[in-house]
Parts: sequence; structure tokens; C-alpha cells
Amino acid sequence: MQSSSFSPENHLLLPDHPGVYKYFNEENELIYVGKAKSLKKRVSSYFNKNTGVNLKTRRMVKEIRRIEITLVDSELDALLLENNLIKKVQPRYNILLRDDKTYPYLLITKENFPRIFQTRKLIPKRGTYFGPFASVKAMNNVLDLIRELFTIRTCKLDLSPYKIAEGKYKVCLEYHIGNCQGPCVGLQNESAYLKDLEQAKHILKGNLGIAKTYFKQEMQAHAENLEFEKAQKMKEKLDLLEKYQSKSLITSPSIQNLDVCTLVSDEKYAYVNYMRVKNGAMITSKNVELKKRLDESDDELLLTALVRLQDQFQTDAEEVLINIELENPIEGLNLTVPKIGDKKKLIELSLKNALYYKKEKALLQGLNKDKKDRVIRQLQQDLSLPEIPDHIECFDNSNIQGTSPVASMVCFLGGKPAVKEYRHFHIKTVEGPNDFASMKEIVTRRYKRSMEEEKPFPKLVVIDGGKGQLSSAVEALQELGIYGKMPIIGIAKRLEEIYFPGDSYPIHIDKKSESLKLLQRIRDEAHRFAITFHRKVRSKNAFGTQLTGIPGIGENTADKLLKHFKSVKKIKTASEAELAEVVGNSRAKSLLEWMEKEKGA
Repeated sequence: MQSSSFSPENHLLLPDHPGVYKYFNEENELIYVGKAKSLKKRVSSYFNKNTGVNLKTRRMVKEIRRIEITLVDSELDALLLENNLIKKVQPRYNILLRDDKTYPYLLITKENFPRIFQTRKLIPKRGTYFGPFASVKAMNNVLDLIRELFTIRTCKLDLSPYKIAEGKYKVCLEYHIGNCQGPCVGLQNESAYLKDLEQAKHILKGNLGIAKTYFKQEMQAHAENLEFEKAQKMKEKLDLLEKYQSKSLITSPSIQNLDVCTLVSDEKYAYVNYMRVKNGAMITSKNVELKKRLDESDDELLLTALVRLQDQFQTDAEEVLINIELENPIEGLNLTVPKIGDKKKLIELSLKNALYYKKEKALLQGLNKDKKDRVIRQLQQDLSLPEIPDHIECFDNSNIQGTSPVASMVCFLGGKPAVKEYRHFHIKTVEGPNDFASMKEIVTRRYKRSMEEEKPFPKLVVIDGGKGQLSSAVEALQELGIYGKMPIIGIAKRLEEIYFPGDSYPIHIDKKSESLKLLQRIRDEAHRFAITFHRKVRSKNAFGTQLTGIPGIGENTADKLLKHFKSVKKIKTASEAELAEVVGNSRAKSLLEWMEKEKGA
């Protein structure tokens, strides 16, 4: 593989060859990765099309400042390389699988007398992993089967030959109930143990036929040697294995090794079901959701999901059944759209799962939306508001004995925090601990600016405090000439009382009400935001005051240091060279001398 870099203006110079292209923006951030059978044709299509291109694609193209390409031998290689890059970097314009679960694996350890147990951590040097399992129940079923068929140890003892020879261990309860043959005391040799373990591996890989043949041969050998009790045990294990296979069988055993991948989509999302089938048994089934980024076709979405899921589940399938006829099939991928027979039934089963998953997601989104709407509608009813309060702003002050007074405003849109709309305020016109005057100042500043920028007013303003703070906020709105244009309330923390302007007595909302919980959440968020900001300011002021007492260090230099090092702790642990880079050699020396004195004191 070889890589080259181009500017967008030179896209016509790209080779007519399979490969992967990467788009970088002005900050040299990778924003998109794509694959192509012909890099020249594919990349040029982004810059030559003026019609039929969606807004997101046009926005991405405007951001491109550099194109990097990697040539590969085939389109399949390009697809696999694209998948690896997207998985590693996750560029913001690429399709992402919405799946935040950590799936379990079964691990066969790399040690004397290896163990089998479940884990969610992949550490390759520990041993061989099987999975991941999309269902914990399915994983436990196969683990229980292995433990019934074979006597695999569950203890964590170090069974090195010399430790067994020294007689360091004693048999445990597992030996006495027949689940272990006592390798810890030399009652089972490792070669016999590994023989059983090899059959367990075949079962974990889905090759039940090999395990069945093994038990048949063992049964016949014991019968020929007139060891009828042992032969009966082998027969019972064979029956157990056949019973397990019959439960998991979903189609003809003649279907050996294939994957099934089906997709259904709507305007914003695609829903995919992926199944692995071995010997007619479904050993994996998983649903994933893909969010469309650049109006991708169903072909692109299906291929993206298929490659990532096959990579995740480490498949060795010889054929993949799909439900969409691809316009441009990829050479090297054996994709089939079956029309009749057992394979067609598999597609129908997979598609049924994908459609159910889509319906389930839509229902969940609807329930979440209904709940959100229900809460703010309930709040409208409880407070007798003229409109649904889908835009709420809440104010809070923070100071300790008048020092470093600050305030905060948090914003909730549709019942959810809109963090980008949060605002901090330094109190500028008030001296000393005067919460009422501080509240008047920040409300004035907030809505004066809203008026100047012609921004819409909130549907509800919440003041953290009782009648005093509320009266100050009302006074601010009156002086701005906008009192009455938005509802305003105060919420007193002690008894969760709700105050309205002009009312002597508060109202109480039911303590179990969802609307009160929303108000409490908004009030607590404003308080948290104000306290966090106050701590930061107080710390900066305290340190700044100390710094400005050092010869040659003024307010600007103190600010420079805090801006560069981010915290007081980092300034105190910085070297002279690091300090000199920010404030020069002489000031760095003064700082170090001062810090040494501080340590001595």
C-alpha cells in the first residue's frame, strides 16, 4: 500500500485505481474516510455535482482542505481498510454503529490445565477468546453444556507440574461431586484433559458434528472393551449434545457456515440484523442501528454494517445472505440474495428481527418524547402558564461573605439541559454580600443583551430564592420594559415553595410530581454551575493576589500563567524552563524563589 496527499483543487490528478480516501479540514482533523473502486471517479463526484447533493455533503465538501489517498489491490481491501480507519478514528461525517454495549466472550486460558470462563476484557496474551456473544443467556447455555460434557476445572490454582508433585493442594468439593477429576493432586494427566478441551473448542466454534463424532467413537471403543458403564456415560453425553443441537437448529443441517445480514431504513436511520449460522444452528444474532450522515444509500449502509459486524464477531463464513441486490457487487465478497428454500427462510427470519428492532426503537423514541412533553405540559398546568414551557432559564448567585461574587444562568430546552446556552456572570456593580442586588444585575444584563440581539425570551424564568430575590428580578424586568412578556417564579429551597410576583403566599406542588422534580433539577443545575464557577474564580483570585506581591509579577502575568498551566498546582510543579517560556527568565526566577520560600514557610 502507498499513500499520497492532494489538495481539493487537484482531485482530477487522482489515479483510476481502488483505494481509500481521507478528507482533512483546516485544523488537519480527519473528517471523512471513504473507499472507492476508482479513486478519481469517486472523489471527483464530490466536487463536480451541483444538484442532488444534500446539505450535509455540501457542508463537508466546503470544509475539505486536504485529501489523502491509500492505494490497495482490490475494492474488498479498500472496504476492509476503510472499516479499520473508521473504527479507530470515528470521523464525524462517517456512519457510526450505535452500540454502546460491551459484549461478553468465553476465554480458554493459556496455562497448565486451561480454564474456560466468561470475560468482557480482551487481553490476547491471556489465551484464546470465543465470541463476542450478543446474548449472555446463549453464552451461559453453551458454557453449561461444556461443563456437563467435560470435567473442566473452575479453580484458579497454579497447576504447574512441580507444584502438583510437591503435593501442595487437596481436592475440593468439585472433585467429590464429579465435576473435576482432580488434576491438582495428579489424578488426571494433562494430555487427557487437553483432549476434552479440544472438543470443547469445537463446540465453541459451532462445529457440533466433530464433537458428536468424538463421543460416538468413545462410546463404541468402551463397548468393544466391555466397559459398559463408560459407554453409557458417552451415550448420555451424545444425547445431551444432540438435544442441544435440536434446540438451536433453525433450518436444514446441510447449511454449513454462512452469515445473514438484512437492512431496513427510513429517512434518518438504518436498522440491521446480523446472524451467524453453523450446521443449521444460529450461534449469533445481533441488531444494530446506523445514523445516516451524508444521505448514504442502503447499499453503502449494508456493506458498512456487514464488514464491521463480521470484524467484531470474527466470522469465517464462506457466504453471506443479504436482502438487497447491490448495484455494484464487491469482488471477493460472496453475497447472495436467496429467492427460495431454507436460505430464503433465513432472510425472512433476519428481516423479521430487523423490522421488529426498527419498531421497538420507534416506540422507545415515542415514549421518551411523550414523557418529555408530558412533564412540561404538567408544569404548564401546575403553574397555570399561558404557553408550554419548552424554554426555561434559571438564575442563581454564589458568594462566600461577599468574596468573588458570581452568578449563573442555565437553560433547559424541551425539558433537557441546553449546555451551550449556559452563561456565567461576574458581579460588577454590587459590593459586599447582597444577593438581591446581584440578582437584579444579572437578570438585567441577560435580558438587555437578549433584546439587543433580538433573541426570543424564555417561556419561563426561574429564580433560585424566595420573595426577595424574585422581587429583585421583577424590578430588573420592569426597568427593561419587558415585565409581563415572560412568566417568572421563585423557588425557595427549604420547603420547595413556588413564589409568583405580587402574591404574598407561595404555592406547593405535589412532592411526587414530575413537574416539581424538573424544577428542582433545573434549580440544582443552576446552583452547581454557579458553585463550580465561584470555586474557580476564588482560587484564581487567591493565587493571583499572592502572585502580584512578587516583584515583577502583575495581574496580566498572573492571568497568563493560569491560562497556560490551567491550574495553580501545575504552576507550582513547573520547571524554570517551562515558566520562562510563558513569562520570561527573570520572572520565572522570581517565581521559583517565591515558591521555595512558600515551601520553607
